[in-house]
Amino acid sequence: MIESSGWISTVASVGMAVGPPLVYADQAYSIVKKKDSTGFSRDVCAILLIANITRCFFWLGDRFALALLIQSILMILAQLALLYICIIYRPRISPEGLGTSNRIYAFWQWSSYTQYIEFLAGLILFQAILFLILGRSQVFITLLGFIALGLESTLPIPQLVSNYRQRSLYGFRMSTLLGWVGGDAFKTAYFFLQGSSIQFKVCAIFQLSIDFAILGQRIMYGNPPPPPVLSEEEDLEQALALAEES
Repeated sequence: MIESSGWISTVASVGMAVGPPLVYADQAYSIVKKKDSTGFSRDVCAILLIANITRCFFWLGDRFALALLIQSILMILAQLALLYICIIYRPRISPEGLGTSNRIYAFWQWSSYTQYIEFLAGLILFQAILFLILGRSQVFITLLGFIALGLESTLPIPQLVSNYRQRSLYGFRMSTLLGWVGGDAFKTAYFFLQGSSIQFKVCAIFQLSIDFAILGQRIMYGNPPPPPVLSEEEDLEQALALAEES
């Protein structure tokens, strides 16, 4: 019985480490196949990259399960690849392409992949310096955990907003949505069964609730055909209209 329990625990840990990054493989394949990243919010990549980089530093101060550290490393690699694909196949009406970004310093709407890498490198350097200075403080480590996991729990929100604005889930793979719901449900159960830190449990429940909200959008909006192909002039008019709305 003990051996069986240990085997199940090992399989669950491997699933936790490998499963979440693999969820995005089909999304990447879909973007490459269509040569269009419309419908998938690049902010998802931003949230996952920043959250998992922060979680790696959190692990240095609070040695949680190794499977979760491996998951973070694999997720960082997966999101770097997905971000690159999204930039290559970004739509013509993207804010960075038209110069219509209304974000401060056009955050996460830059024109080149190099700018994203430079930002992430700066983030890693900044967190490394903070950790060297405050790494012995339990308050800092606890706060770091809440920042990392709290940020990750907001992962579905950009997609939720994007779906609402489009009144459609076009471009967002059903496999990705099912991966979110199933993966986050499994993750939540895993955290409670493993007795993980309170940060993991609270943030997992919040994230799962947003997943179900997106599932509700899928039921509400259905799966309509892709939008009609517009000319460059119509694309520009549509982009400017969206910029004014936001």
